[in-house]
Amino acid sequence: MPFVAVRSAGSSTACRARRTLALLVLGTVLSLPAVDRAHAQDAKPDGTTTVVTEVAAPQSLADRALSSAQELVMQAIGMIGIRYTFGGRNPDTGFDCSGLVRYVFDRVTGRSLPHNSFEMARMGTSVSQHELQPGDLVFFNTRGQRFSHVGIYVGEGRFIHAPSRGGRVHIVNMGDRYWVSRFNGARRLAV
Repeated sequence: MPFVAVRSAGSSTACRARRTLALLVLGTVLSLPAVDRAHAQDAKPDGTTTVVTEVAAPQSLADRALSSAQELVMQAIGMIGIRYTFGGRNPDTGFDCSGLVRYVFDRVTGRSLPHNSFEMARMGTSVSQHELQPGDLVFFNTRGQRFSHVGIYVGEGRFIHAPSRGGRVHIVNMGDRYWVSRFNGARRLAV
């Protein structure tokens, strides 16, 4: 398993908790099936060997979607600790919620999403909360407007987001009372 550095801010206990959670989520994502490659050596009579590499058949659409979802989650986890900035679009200047989602999707898929959570909520396919998969977008009403906040679902009932002024990118539990009462729906974008 590769080593992932997680940048966090706050008290050391909070940092350890966020780091542990991020690594737990990353471990879950990395344990999902991937395309296997088999390596074999073919010995020749003259004593030389030829390395034969068999590559699995081209990935199915489902395999590519799973791989993209894993990459989306890993890219998003790499943004933990980046400060919130209204209108922020990159890790150097900070992120707002839609800026984080837009940045991650662009980096992983090359797809340019709107920098607006309401517009993002009109894309892709609607999914119910019990059908959520890592990489799905989750939407909330945090300012008295439907779809005013967006995050990326990472699995285990949690999502990653850029919260609000004074905050930093982090992972939260969708089961927390605040988020349960504000949940507006989820979308799955074809990647």
